[in-house]
Amino acid sequence: MASAAEQLASNLNFSTFAKAEDLKKRLWFTLAALLVYRLGTHIPLPGLNPEAYAQAFRGQAGGILGLFNMFSGGAVQRMAIFALGIMPYISASIIVQLMTSVVPALENLKKEGEQGRKIINQYTRYGTVILGALQAYGIAAGLESGQGLVVDPGLFFRVSTVLTLLGGTMFLMWLGEQITSRGIGNGISLIIFAGIAAGLPTALAGTLELGRTGALSTFLILLVIIVAIGVIGVIVFVERAQRRLLIQYPKRQVGNRMFQGDTSHLPLKLNTSGVIPAIFASSLLLLPATLAGFANSTAMPSWATSIVAALGHGQPLYMVLYAALIAFFAFFYTAIVFNPKDTADNLKKHGGFIPGIRPGERTAEYIDYVLTRITVIGAIYLVFVCILPEILVSQTGIPLSLGGTSLLIVVSVTLDTVAQIQGHLIAQQYEGLIKKSKLRGGKRGR
Repeated sequence: MASAAEQLASNLNFSTFAKAEDLKKRLWFTLAALLVYRLGTHIPLPGLNPEAYAQAFRGQAGGILGLFNMFSGGAVQRMAIFALGIMPYISASIIVQLMTSVVPALENLKKEGEQGRKIINQYTRYGTVILGALQAYGIAAGLESGQGLVVDPGLFFRVSTVLTLLGGTMFLMWLGEQITSRGIGNGISLIIFAGIAAGLPTALAGTLELGRTGALSTFLILLVIIVAIGVIGVIVFVERAQRRLLIQYPKRQVGNRMFQGDTSHLPLKLNTSGVIPAIFASSLLLLPATLAGFANSTAMPSWATSIVAALGHGQPLYMVLYAALIAFFAFFYTAIVFNPKDTADNLKKHGGFIPGIRPGERTAEYIDYVLTRITVIGAIYLVFVCILPEILVSQTGIPLSLGGTSLLIVVSVTLDTVAQIQGHLIAQQYEGLIKKSKLRGGKRGR
């Protein structure tokens, strides 16, 4: 079966794409939805003083606001209606996933299949509303506390800001679901991808401008380009890498004939946790600096000022903690999204087993053992991909959009989307082969 799919994939060409009408409709829908998203990132929040806010943002661009601005496609920098972006939905999804492992009721819903998944998705939407409302109110209060940022501060501004930002997040959540069902790729991932990709040309132009003015040497610019290409190559290699466990199914007898048992593979990704560890680690480490930036520095105790300085972007302590948090979240999130016991139970239920390993508890222990070893490699890979560009960013002053986290997201989403496009083309060609075989069979019958 796998060889047949590979044979179809090797025969894909432009004519196959030209005949794939459904795929072209999905691509056009995806592009149109992403265009709507990009337009929304340029619609400003009402009631702000644009010049005062732009000046205040420049002072905080190196903190967590810069990270959120990268994920929102510049909407935070412009304080647009999509400034919250899709991050409340992602946070709610992660919280719900964590709760499914500790709350028996949610764990039972997860095992109920499609119906349970719909209920869990509904809980995720409720969580998005709560988190989005809290974050929007925090933004409104923070803007009012700034000097001259809000034209007419008061209750009306806070209510309108919460409704506008929360409405923008809910619209993006709906838009992402529409892309997933009617377009190509994962809608939420593509929205984040579009935001980061939109900032890459500006980041590249800013880097070249630094070279033109002499702030960066030509050697450093070439080094950044070489490192970026190398990091992209590493990401492509590791994201496609799998550890395949051989699964054997017993022989079966049909009538008087004995059929050989089938074999398949259980693929374990080298990086099961994806980009989540890098996002979580960045957010946690940049939060103290951002809070200190909004607070009155003269009112802070000396020990707090020292901690904030030590956790500054590019400082040695920052790098060490960043690497440690990435490794921690790589293991933590992998344990959340992949349950070896459930996998072993499903294999046992369908009669599958790993050769040399007893079904049930021993299989779960073996899968957990293999998963732990490859997660070590995945954590090292994530640390390398995120830390190496981070060092260049802190030492050279290149824009944050060229950092390791952004490259990891862009390359991973691109690989996933291309794989889905190829899957649609394979399905299109397979359907064409079936139709041809039916026509030939019909002609022979005549």
